[in-house]
Formats: sequence, structure tokens, C-alpha cells
Amino acid sequence: MPSPSRPGSSVLPSSEQAEADDALDSADPSDATDTVDTTEEKSRSGIQSIEVGFRLLDVLTNEPRAMMLRDLAQRAGMSPAKAHRYLVSFLRLGAVSQDPVSGRYELGGFALQMGLARLARVDGVKLARIALTGLRDRLDLTVGIAVWGNQGPTVVHWMESSYPAKASLKLGDVMPLLSSATGLLFAAWLPRSKTQAMLDRELAATRQSMADIEPVLTEIRAHGAARVEGMLLPTIHAFCTPVFDSTGDLALGLIALGHEGSFDTRWGGEIDTALRECAGQLSYELGYKPGER
Repeated sequence: MPSPSRPGSSVLPSSEQAEADDALDSADPSDATDTVDTTEEKSRSGIQSIEVGFRLLDVLTNEPRAMMLRDLAQRAGMSPAKAHRYLVSFLRLGAVSQDPVSGRYELGGFALQMGLARLARVDGVKLARIALTGLRDRLDLTVGIAVWGNQGPTVVHWMESSYPAKASLKLGDVMPLLSSATGLLFAAWLPRSKTQAMLDRELAATRQSMADIEPVLTEIRAHGAARVEGMLLPTIHAFCTPVFDSTGDLALGLIALGHEGSFDTRWGGEIDTALRECAGQLSYELGYKPGER
């Protein structure tokens, strides 16, 4: 596949180009050469200059607006001259682009293509299955994954602890919306158009109304996770924590359950915290940025 056409050099407003040139003249030797001591280089298994340069891309990734050179360099923790040298290379590669009038920098077309390629290849359930192995070993609890299926919240992966909970759950089980942590999570975050039919059936069976359940769903959204204590299965407690995708939609739920007496049901407790950390990393891997929902 041919490479896209890329600019060969950066264009700076005269004042900022002068600033960069002055900084080049006064830059210290370590900035000018970007080399490291041979002994130090042997002790590391990477290329330091690449890691340094990526600090600029990291800043641009987390900044919603195009940036001036001096601000970008400051945020990345380097001199404007050093930042400018990296940006010239990133411009040639298409990783960043520069407004020819203002001189401001932002992520370029290649950065977009790389991000889209990653999203096209990522499999949320596969990533979650790998992550759950470490989570199960860390907590020694039964853990699982649920996604929204044709019939409702469906368990698609399950890992038992060293002392399995006496729960009659199995792969493919569809969880009730109103009496399970998993169901409540999906009821709280999915569009009502997806959940209303199932909600109506369960509300009718329990003689409740949406007015009864809305405060529960609001509380779940406020806590950022769902929790039940012996609701579906007596003596069994559970958490379900959301994982979001690049569009800010709910992708899947991470489940942890265990017996009362040995299961920490506190918000901010060990189980809740571990699930949130795992879910946060998975959401990041799926391209989610907080605030996009």
C-alpha cells in the first residue's frame, strides 16, 4: 500500500520559529544529541529517543485542541527546540499535522489510521478473558463476563475461585435485569429502547413500576457499578462493573461474586477497587475516554 503524501518540514510563525532557533542555540548537549551513555543504553531494552518523542504524542492525544510549540513542549517536559526536532519527524510521518497559519500542532492522519486499525482488531471479550485471569488470582473469587445478547444480559465467560460459589450459573445464562448485579448494570447504562421490553416483563411479574426502579438505576450510575447482596441467590453477593467502548457505549460487564462473610461488599473496598481498575484498563484498551458518555 503506498504511503500517504506527507509534508517535508514544519511551518512556524516567525516569532515561534525564532524562539525555536534561539532554544536550539542554547540547548544543552544532551538535548542536542539525544544520546545516552553506552553503559546505560545496555541496561535498557528499548530506544530512549522514541519514548521521549512519544511524550509529545501523548500530550496531543489528551489535549482536545491544537497546541502551540511552547505549550506542547512544556506539557511534555522538554525544551521547545528538542520538541521541534521530534515534531519535524512526526510531520514527515504524518503522525502530527500543523496549521500553516497559526503554527499549532495536532494529531495527524497517520495517527488516526493507526487508532482505527487498533479498534478494528480489538476484541473486548478476548481482552477481558485475559484480564480476568489475573483478577481471579488476585481476589480468589468467581469472576465472569457478560454482554448484551438477543435475550438480555448473557454470561459469556466464567472462572471459578479456589472455593467456588454455590451458584447455578453457567455460560449462556441470561441474567434478570432487576434481581442481579449484571442485569441492573445493563438496565442502568443501555438505551431504554434495548431494555424496555424485558423491563416491562419483569416489572409486571413483580408488580413494580418504572417509578420504583428508576432510583435504583440512578444510584447505580452514581456509584459507577452495580451491587447486590443475596438478591438473586441467597447468601451470594456480587458486583458488576461496566467496560465502555470507543463510542462511550457499554461494551460488557465484569462480574465478581462470592459467599456472604467472605465477600467485601463495600464501595471502595478491595473487590470494588480491583474491578474498577480492571474495567478502567479494558475501557482504555477499547478506546474509551472518560467524559465521552
